[in-house]
Amino acid sequence: MAEFFDVGHSRSIPWARRPEAAALLAALADPDRGFDAIVIGSSERAFYGQQFANMAPLFAHYGAAVWLPELGGEVDPSLTAHDELMVLLGILSKREVARARIRARTSMTVQARNQGRYLGGRPPYGYRLVDAGPHPNNADARRGVRLRKLDVDPTTGPVVTWIFAQRLAGHSKARITRALNDAGIPSPTAADPERNMHRANTRWTLTAVRAILANPRYTGRQVWNRQRTDHVLVDPDNTTLGHRDVMRWNDRDEWVISDRPAHPALVSEADFVRAQGIRATARTPGRTYLLAGMLACGPCGRRMESCWSNGKPSYRCRHGFSSATTPDPARPKNAYVREELVLRHLPALHVRLGGSRSTVTPEAALAYLQTRAIRLIYNPTNRTVTADTEGKERVYLG
Repeated sequence: MAEFFDVGHSRSIPWARRPEAAALLAALADPDRGFDAIVIGSSERAFYGQQFANMAPLFAHYGAAVWLPELGGEVDPSLTAHDELMVLLGILSKREVARARIRARTSMTVQARNQGRYLGGRPPYGYRLVDAGPHPNNADARRGVRLRKLDVDPTTGPVVTWIFAQRLAGHSKARITRALNDAGIPSPTAADPERNMHRANTRWTLTAVRAILANPRYTGRQVWNRQRTDHVLVDPDNTTLGHRDVMRWNDRDEWVISDRPAHPALVSEADFVRAQGIRATARTPGRTYLLAGMLACGPCGRRMESCWSNGKPSYRCRHGFSSATTPDPARPKNAYVREELVLRHLPALHVRLGGSRSTVTPEAALAYLQTRAIRLIYNPTNRTVTADTEGKERVYLG
């Protein structure tokens, strides 16, 4: 007898992606496995939706009977009653998950909005967790469960206030990031490494500053449901592999915000709203970049970024440097190339790639490259553009 029991894995995940269930499937393929039947302890935890219907041919192939408590014995898929029972149990299992999800989301919405309760997760940079008394549920309180709430961290809290003050003074996010790094202030990762083991960067980044300035929890109100988990197919061509979880941001109207302040504020609500409306530079509408995403830098391999230079579309590569970091004297010079210069030579590259030798416009050559997803590599040293193909066809920009 062998036992296979998955802990911490959703029943909605197919057997092949559950560690213990996958081990059972591997054992089934072994001719010397030592057992000839599988006894299911709880069908609701074993099969979800149509999983049994997908697994039944495999069980039959390896000659392994499936025993179920609801039947008091072996499942026979050839019997209509047994087949219908397994379909019903799969639906009930799916229904149980849906009901549990709805109940949990409803209770968390009420707790966050009406009570301002802290619902778990890493505390935002600038805050720390402190004790908030016994749990209101008597059963949890008897087990010693305590509530937690956010309080200002004396070390990192003033940094958040300073970031908002600098932004309200009109400074760009890049300048704020650079100032934090120049001052040697620990980044969120470095300030709390135990909760950020999945992150290795110990310097401030533009993304970190942007996230702080956009987080409404610094106004003192509890905020929940800023992100959601979407279930997308692992492989659209093989739906039996199930879904994988993908984190995505919700729209602002879906956020759950507490009706009253739940913890000390690091910025007033009025200043927070003002900070959201600040733009360091005005964006000019109507700018288009025909080669966006197609050009790569030859020396470093990075994708060249679009930029507007002398009133015309261009592309540049700063070799990993950004305005949020301090320049490195050893860094190579930025690479620039005008879009019109590359477009002018695309017809010649089109011919070398095997296209028509008749008159070809730059627009037609560009469409040819985009249709075939051909990337172009720009080398600023010899001013050449090379197609990232097997033949490495090249043109000189002059």
